[in-house]
Amino acid sequence: MPIFNIQFFLRPLSVIFSPFQNLFAFVLRSTSLGLLLRSPRSLAQPSASAQIPGSSTAKMATKKKIAIMTSGGDSPGMNGVVRACVRMAIHMGCDAYCVYEGYEGLVQGGDLIRKMEWHDVRGWLSEGGTLIGTARCMAFYERPGRLAAAKNMILNGIDAIIICGGDGSLTGADRFRAEWPSLLDELVSKGEFKPEQIESFKHLNIVGLVGSIDNDLSGTDATIGCYSALARICYAVDLIEATASSHSRAFVVEVMGRHCGWLALMAGVATGADFVFIPEKPSEHNWREEMYRIVQEHRKLGKRKTIVIIAEGALDRQGKKITPTMVKDLLADKNGLGLDTRITTLGHVQRGGTAVAYDRMLATLQGVEAVKAVLEATPETKTCFIAITENKIIRKPLMEAVQDTKQVSSAIERQDFEEAMGLRDAEFSEQYKSFMMTTAVQMDKEIMLPEKERMKIGFINVGAPAGGMNAAVRAGVAYCLSRGHEPIAIHNGFAGFARHHGDTPLGAVRPFDWLEVDGWASKGGSEIGTNRELPGESGMETIANLIEAYGFDALFLIGGFEAFHAVSQLRKAREQYPSLCIPMTLLPATISNNVPGTEYSLGSDTCLNELVDYCDKIKQSASATRRRVFVIETQGGRSGYVATLSGLGVGASAVYTPEEGLSLDMLAADVRHLKEVFTHDKGQSRAGRLILINEKTSKVYNAKLIADILREESHGRFESREGIPGHMQQGGVPSPMDRCRAVRLAIRCIQQLERYGRNVPNKVKADPMSASVIGIKGASVVFTPINKLEEEETDWPNRRPKAAYWLGMKGIVDILGGRPKYDAPEADLTGFKAKDVKRGIAAAA
Repeated sequence: MPIFNIQFFLRPLSVIFSPFQNLFAFVLRSTSLGLLLRSPRSLAQPSASAQIPGSSTAKMATKKKIAIMTSGGDSPGMNGVVRACVRMAIHMGCDAYCVYEGYEGLVQGGDLIRKMEWHDVRGWLSEGGTLIGTARCMAFYERPGRLAAAKNMILNGIDAIIICGGDGSLTGADRFRAEWPSLLDELVSKGEFKPEQIESFKHLNIVGLVGSIDNDLSGTDATIGCYSALARICYAVDLIEATASSHSRAFVVEVMGRHCGWLALMAGVATGADFVFIPEKPSEHNWREEMYRIVQEHRKLGKRKTIVIIAEGALDRQGKKITPTMVKDLLADKNGLGLDTRITTLGHVQRGGTAVAYDRMLATLQGVEAVKAVLEATPETKTCFIAITENKIIRKPLMEAVQDTKQVSSAIERQDFEEAMGLRDAEFSEQYKSFMMTTAVQMDKEIMLPEKERMKIGFINVGAPAGGMNAAVRAGVAYCLSRGHEPIAIHNGFAGFARHHGDTPLGAVRPFDWLEVDGWASKGGSEIGTNRELPGESGMETIANLIEAYGFDALFLIGGFEAFHAVSQLRKAREQYPSLCIPMTLLPATISNNVPGTEYSLGSDTCLNELVDYCDKIKQSASATRRRVFVIETQGGRSGYVATLSGLGVGASAVYTPEEGLSLDMLAADVRHLKEVFTHDKGQSRAGRLILINEKTSKVYNAKLIADILREESHGRFESREGIPGHMQQGGVPSPMDRCRAVRLAIRCIQQLERYGRNVPNKVKADPMSASVIGIKGASVVFTPINKLEEEETDWPNRRPKAAYWLGMKGIVDILGGRPKYDAPEADLTGFKAKDVKRGIAAAA
């Protein structure tokens, strides 16, 4: 019978699993109260293991022993996997082992297979690479090597492995599992073990996690480390753009990806590159002519820089390799473009550094899911790997994904590029089309709509600025221009629309200049301004009259909860103002990620990256002084998303959110826990602790007060400080994820508006989808009618959805942070009930 049946969701952030109540209920059913209240150190204590005499001494499994190893090329986030697996295994009552140096450690055994304790993985989340090492192991390719590995596993009592690596490493693991029974038989026949010694090791369970910067395994939207590598590339390209523009130069940037163009493509989308070369999709005809035509058109428009991104495995239509030098020669040809051109090869800088927030969350939650999968596995269970689809963590058969991945390479070798693109996930193909749409604006006359179908679409940002707003506007404008629509900027939200539309010399309502907009891909903030004012506050009649006066056929809104409220007001006012009977759609963009209808909002990933980076620095300070706790106040309004996801990414000791609340009893429990932690601190490094609190968690307990309480109650045993990052959480340069998703979702939004056409008020009024919100829900990108969200899914007083996928993650933060059980705060009494209780005429219960 399975131990859990919980599904974990992300993101990313992607991450992400069903409510923690199920997990909590399981723990209560299967664990004694005494065990729950034990400290992580006590949970990690090894139990005595019986030994059977024989030629080899095997540890008899008194409880499940799970090995964790990393293999293949390193990737950021691997240490997060190891930390999550070790601590979750210990939490579930198992022994956790780490196999150092990959398969080499499994073959060599000895000190390369080490039992891990809770504190051994402290501080690993912020470390790059893999701290348990990885190495090529030719011995494991041969049966004698796998036989030695099997022997070492039995000697250590291990019958389950969690492997984080690429498709080659995971394929080797599956083969190892397939041979396992015959390897045991051979060990017995050679006298290494007696039959009774291997009885409890008859079945080997293996679960894979994909650690790869290339994002080259089919069946998952993201691999652990790919967004960290993409962040390095985008950072480098953003820097290169400055010098390219200064000197009016062209740069050819080579990135990794022998058989997969994901990094090159996403970098092209995120940075607004002029052209990309990827293995899966060579130019339809002559790449030289196509690139020449696009770059020439961009230069005619007045662009001073040219950026071409090429994957190391780029090919032409005939399967011949395209090199950066070949691209440079074409760009620099004096008889052609004649551009001053440079080549930059980023190399292994893409692989290094710490993991971004998304990869930390992905690694942590997939690690937790991997332990779950191991404990639920039966002898008949196929070897699985942990994947993510859109925002949902799921298990998939490993070898099917490996075969699909090999088919991509095979299709490229056969020059069947249509099949190669078809074998990639849907997002890959969609992003390629989005890139071509934004780089070849108005160049493909075949996709232009007839004059009568072309629309005048207003673009307006509402609420606080968020990373990705400008990328979304840029993508939407590019799509509109390519289709023949007329995109119009409404500057500074509804306030600008109502009171400054007619200003001179520049009014708030004016057309976009594509040359200017084309440079917005990597810009933070909001270039067309934004404002929290709602249309009802600006004057609904004024807004309706202006929409009619300017002849808008549709509205595209980007923003947070204020933008959601604005669409709601506009929809409700349609009965009174016929000019509002136009299609309108909202692309959520807010660091708070509190818009109903979606699990992800533009800007939330940028915010998490900024906050995780801030917390890493703070934690370094806390660790340097060894016994210090920092209480960090996060933004997010009445949504605890930012605090919870940041806590997951930095390994917080506690997270306080508005959804749960905060009480004096909780603080007292956490003070006792910190005292115990520091009492057992033996002077190791990485001893600093973090507590994260959302700004709206409590009207009384803020970061400073909590830090003061901790300092007072510590009685000199440790120190505490508060930290308030404030508006830096809104970020500077948007993250690559926010940029890429902004492009994809913005184009989807314009396509949604395009479905209605012009002058169809009755159709608009009758169709609930004419006022909608685009969102990522589970494994799908969906549009939801605003009226349904208003009535069923919105907690209006708290300005957030009634249900949130990430709420269960707080339980994982607590588990992996070693936080002991505590009593949840009492719910506040409201209304007449509160009045009657205060007067003593009703019971408080």
